[in-house]
Amino acid sequence: MLKIGYIGLGLMGKSIARNILKAGFPLWVLNRSQAAVDELVTEGADHAISPRLMAGQVDVIFTNLPDSPDVELVVLGPDGILAGAHPGLIFVDNSTIKPSLSRHLAARLAEKGVQSLDAPVSGGDVGARNATLTIMVGGPQETYDKVMPVFQAMGKTFTLVGGSGAGQIAKAANQIMVAAQMAAMGELLIFSQKAGAEPARVVEAIKAGAAQCWALDIKPPRLFTGNRTPGFKAHMQAKDLNIVMETAREYGMPLPSTAINAQLFNAMVQMGLGELDNSAVIAVIESLSGTELKYE
Repeated sequence: MLKIGYIGLGLMGKSIARNILKAGFPLWVLNRSQAAVDELVTEGADHAISPRLMAGQVDVIFTNLPDSPDVELVVLGPDGILAGAHPGLIFVDNSTIKPSLSRHLAARLAEKGVQSLDAPVSGGDVGARNATLTIMVGGPQETYDKVMPVFQAMGKTFTLVGGSGAGQIAKAANQIMVAAQMAAMGELLIFSQKAGAEPARVVEAIKAGAAQCWALDIKPPRLFTGNRTPGFKAHMQAKDLNIVMETAREYGMPLPSTAINAQLFNAMVQMGLGELDNSAVIAVIESLSGTELKYE
């Protein structure tokens, strides 16, 4: 079987790596903090010392890191993947980063005979744990086909969107919609309550109609019990929206509603709430309206 390396064992990365291991792939892992590494090593993974050494040991090397500079350092740094790469190695990035950086990394790695896929994921920690992620991929068809058995251990929906960077474009588009749903949901819940209706009844009334969406199906029951713990952390949502806005500026595109939603999530981070779930953006709406959502 393909030998796999996985770098970045955060909220989603650890679960993804675990599912790859459960599928029977030999797995090497690396993370900034040691606890997640130790946990997976007890389950059968091997610990890699550095990205450079990992690249020399595996057939496919994944990264799942917080932001563009982190991925760039792990790939191009002095002890990075490029330094240890061998011809035929496949690099797959599950992070959400700027499309332009994905293209740059793919070009640099190609100089050493490394094939690349940008493959950001959607589905939160639940999707990562249950191997039901949606995976959006940019890169060559041949490379996509080679990695498909690993993708099948990670998720349930896979789409090759286009060439290098196309997966990141799809993820950015995904985050435009997710942010809009979370912000709109927060507004409609506070609007309903302050205007004199029971928010839970309002959700029940509208979620089977044109307003139906994943956010309205999944998030309100958690919010109604005061549960704002993260499935996807708000500071990551803010980071992703900042990537969207940076990319939009590169192409001269106005994105008026996304710009407002980016401000809401950045305000949430400034309020010290960045570690909460992205649905907790309702806290910004609560602050602006002077009304807190009632808990059950």
